[in-house]
Amino acid sequence: MASRRSGFILLSFKRNLHNRLSPNENFITKTKSRHYGQPVSSTHPHLISEGQVTPGLRKEEFLQRRTRLMESISKCHGQTNDKMKYDNHIVVIPSATKSYMSEKIPYIFHQNSDFLYTTGFQEPDSVLVLHSHADKTLPRHTSSIFVQKRDPETELWDGPRSGVDGALNLLGVDESQEINSLETYLVKFHESKKRYVLWYDFYNSPNPRIHEIMRKFVDKSFKISCESPRPLLQSLRLIKSNSEIELMKKSCEIASDAFIRVMRFSNEREECNENDLHARMEYECRIRGAKYLAYPPVVAGGNRANIIHYINNNQVIAPNELVLMDAGCYLHGYISDITRTWPVGGKYSSAQKALYQAILEIQEQLLSLCHQRISLDKLHISFTKLLGEKLKELALISSRSTEAEAYQ
Repeated sequence: MASRRSGFILLSFKRNLHNRLSPNENFITKTKSRHYGQPVSSTHPHLISEGQVTPGLRKEEFLQRRTRLMESISKCHGQTNDKMKYDNHIVVIPSATKSYMSEKIPYIFHQNSDFLYTTGFQEPDSVLVLHSHADKTLPRHTSSIFVQKRDPETELWDGPRSGVDGALNLLGVDESQEINSLETYLVKFHESKKRYVLWYDFYNSPNPRIHEIMRKFVDKSFKISCESPRPLLQSLRLIKSNSEIELMKKSCEIASDAFIRVMRFSNEREECNENDLHARMEYECRIRGAKYLAYPPVVAGGNRANIIHYINNNQVIAPNELVLMDAGCYLHGYISDITRTWPVGGKYSSAQKALYQAILEIQEQLLSLCHQRISLDKLHISFTKLLGEKLKELALISSRSTEAEAYQ
């Protein structure tokens, strides 16, 4: 009863405070700096520089990404025969929406990666629309962002929103509108074109509300050819810019340093628990600037390391056992992914050392192969052959085993 009463008092206080302030004076906007729904240089100078949309990535880079997407669309449809060729294209990429663990308690928000890649915008319930011009050829296009309108009452609880003006200023797109105008925008585009291609991923939509809008729009429409932009976006994301490479290096550096600290931590404890190592890894990553861990880590002592996606992480690790940790961190949209195995007691047994050394030698040989053009399939086949040879040398499998048996 006390907690309900305190919650009611807090809500009443916030509402009374809001009512005492004029719309231009609420304590979200009454600051020297314009607040946005994500870090900007004026509010977070320790994280982001002037001209950047997200840390390390400037407006120009996101513009280039959108332009390259439209170039890919042009090439994709330029290869078709004249009867199937479409000159008009519209691309719709929705953001993610919030998910809740209970009625009012949200999970940590994670943006749709395709939307983040093309905009850098980190707010939920938004949409990027790119469309071609009737009198201009691709990749020339218009970019529009649809965002949630500013709402002082909601922002008291959830933090500031960028709003229409803020999104336009932050992202460098051509137009910005409220999300509620998306349907009208789509209808106007439809009415102005004889036929066109709609690029929208109907099979992997991250936002149910936007997906319903798109489903109804297509049901009412004709003269449309539908394609998913995701394969094109995935191809673009294969090639990293110098700025992206620097962020990836930093993410790996943070996770690597954290691993070293966790190893030392495990060696110093009289009793080692998987949960302790999980917690220590997250701590070490976050104090180095990571937002959170890249995925639920595997922290598996002893034989539990044979469970590929073991994430319970709740068992005591015996002093003579090895622990396998598969973990990484999330840094400004880029993640690291590292797996290491070590003895929690600080020393390998002779058998553990021999096996570890064999795996290390295999890894070094595989890394040398990566300096030449080689497919992942061929790399995997090389790994299985090398592993089979090493296991024979260690007498862990019969020396008479065939290559097929060693592979199994």
